[in-house]
Amino acid sequence: MSARPTPTGHDAASATTGTSATATDAAGTTAADSTAAGATAADTTGTTTGVQTPTRTASGRPRHLYEVDVLRILTFACVIGVHTTSHTVASDDVGLYAVLGLLHFTRLVFFSLTAFVLVYSWSLRPRPLAQFWPRRFLLVGVPYLAWSFVYVVAAWLIDGTTRGDVPALVTTAAEGIVTGTAWYHLYFLLVTMQVYLLLPAIVWLVRVTRRHHVTLLVVSFVVQLAVFAAYKYEPHSIDWLHGYQKQFFFSYVFFIVAGAVAADHADAFLRFIREHRRAVLWAFAGAGAVTLGVWWVQVGLGQSLYAAGTPLQPVQVLWSTAVFVGFLTIGAAWADRRRADGALARVVDYASDRSFGIFLSHPFVIWILLYGDSWLEAVVPKPWLTLVTVVLVLVLSVAVTEVFRWTPLSVPLTGRPSRARRRVARTAA
Repeated sequence: MSARPTPTGHDAASATTGTSATATDAAGTTAADSTAAGATAADTTGTTTGVQTPTRTASGRPRHLYEVDVLRILTFACVIGVHTTSHTVASDDVGLYAVLGLLHFTRLVFFSLTAFVLVYSWSLRPRPLAQFWPRRFLLVGVPYLAWSFVYVVAAWLIDGTTRGDVPALVTTAAEGIVTGTAWYHLYFLLVTMQVYLLLPAIVWLVRVTRRHHVTLLVVSFVVQLAVFAAYKYEPHSIDWLHGYQKQFFFSYVFFIVAGAVAADHADAFLRFIREHRRAVLWAFAGAGAVTLGVWWVQVGLGQSLYAAGTPLQPVQVLWSTAVFVGFLTIGAAWADRRRADGALARVVDYASDRSFGIFLSHPFVIWILLYGDSWLEAVVPKPWLTLVTVVLVLVLSVAVTEVFRWTPLSVPLTGRPSRARRRVARTAA
């Protein structure tokens, strides 16, 4: 492994915040679902008290969307799979590269999830932007800056050619923070913050097109196909982006729009995936088969095993959309059977709460495990190296995140308040 490893595929995650019944987005902060008068989403208004709906309890209160928690956890697990496989796959391992191509939906699913939770939360309890933005940027922007610094300093200390060169450190850190390149997964937080800034415009667009949402989705879908086609098949047409295409929100316009529109029809959408669960899951499997077929065709046409499965290509528009709906359907099936006092419920709650911290730290764990003449690579042969590394990265990242959560640095290192401070506050109360 080099001092600053770059995996063959990069995918990641994002955030929101609040209280009471909640839905959580990719960064693991919670989106408030407590209702403000007259602020309910389009098709959750007028809910009759006494009748439970996908978004409301029988008493009319917003319910926690546990299906969203499951969606987040499944996608985060796939993020670890993408980054670990990218570092450990043999150059001629056809099977693992095919799996890697299938796993490249993660960033796109998370952008849909982020838009869904933001718009859903906003529809239930709109806040002045003077309150909304500081809270969001505290829980995402601060970790972004902190981990950018951690990764840049670590690489600077290890690299013998730059160690001790403070001006080089400052320049690299500044460039990494501005461009989202301090480490290979942090660009996602940069795009997430762009979505936060654009939330008023996104909400406005959803409202003014409310009678034309199908048209909005079709237009944004076609635009997304065109954008990804240019990125994949006409790379010279985007030379003006200087390789930074993944750092801009417009690279993911359909996924942001789709998540926002789904949130505006949250009750009908979540009811649909429950009533048509089998059809949705069959469509999910079919989209996976199509994605693998496209991968095989592109390999047959001469693309490398990795290039055939890159994330920013047209087939991923179909596949990532199918994953978003499919994972949410799986989550809904579990949510409908969830027992609050069950062990699995506690595991899901724990994983959902820790997931953003795991996302932030897991590339560092991969780096440590595989750095230089790695003992792990010397002991474990490929392809078993990938499986063993995934398990180790998951266990160690959870442990690191748990330690951080009990320190005063919990917010910058995990994006969540310190549990030690919460315990002190409860004791004092």
